[in-house]
Amino acid sequence: MIEGILTRKNYSLKTKITIKSLISAGLIAVAVILPQLTHLAAGQDGGIKWLPMYLPVLIGGCILGFKWGLIVGIASPVLSFVITSAMGNPMPALARLPFMAAELAVFAIVSGSFSPKIAKNGWMAFPAVLLAQLAGRAAFVLLALAFQSVTQLTATVILNQIQSGLAGLFLQAVTVPFAVMSLNALLNKQK
Repeated sequence: MIEGILTRKNYSLKTKITIKSLISAGLIAVAVILPQLTHLAAGQDGGIKWLPMYLPVLIGGCILGFKWGLIVGIASPVLSFVITSAMGNPMPALARLPFMAAELAVFAIVSGSFSPKIAKNGWMAFPAVLLAQLAGRAAFVLLALAFQSVTQLTATVILNQIQSGLAGLFLQAVTVPFAVMSLNALLNKQK
């Protein structure tokens, strides 16, 4: 979506990279800060229920496309882990980090693959988010099952996390498309 707008406005490659880098950095910052705020407001289990890091990753995929969205998807949990480890309370936990990075990467790739379609029809953000959520959660389950012999993520833990996160997924399935459609309409209005 952003790529199409920048191309239409004849921005140079250097300017495009700068703008997409700034947007990506902002989304990564939100993905690091939002879980902290969620834990403060909703307690320790707030992250598992509301999945706050997923929100900026889905937005990133939809507006930036899959390549830049992938950077946001992988960098967000890794940077969050590094920063929060330095503060003594790593989030996500080390055992969950590779699974979360992979899951968010899938979220970004799937939602990002819809970015050109979203630019033409904002309503495409709905299937983009829903399919990204389904594919990302499926990737999490498959990876956890594939590595169950070397991880603490048992089938029961996985199912509990998925059930606990349904509220967050539902909220994001509604809010992310409307946010993306609003941004798309605003940016296209300034043609």
